[in-house]
Amino acid sequence: MRSPDTQQPGLFSYVSVEERVPATHPIRTLRVLVDALLLELNDELARRYSNVGRPSIPPEHLLRATVLQVVYSVRSERLLMEQLNYNLLFRWFVGLNVDDRVWDHSILLVQSRAIVR
Repeated sequence: MRSPDTQQPGLFSYVSVEERVPATHPIRTLRVLVDALLLELNDELARRYSNVGRPSIPPEHLLRATVLQVVYSVRSERLLMEQLNYNLLFRWFVGLNVDDRVWDHSILLVQSRAIVR
């Protein structure tokens, strides 16, 4: 008997993004290295951001996204945001949960300038 080709969207996911990234995937090693570097930059990043106003996107997320763009040769910020929207590996690496909203592509340019200054 043939099953119908139907898809029912699930309300809940019982598998975390962490579990979906294979333990032997090379990106896990890169994530450890990037996290260590970002830990060293923590004080510098804290000095560059104001304590007042609306919270920004964590600079660590932006820097990790930029690393992904280079490693996976994503040719534009728009395509990077598209990948972040549906690629669980990218979401895990950046630090986004499954339900987190992906930011606009133009934020990478604005935030990158703030970090570099």
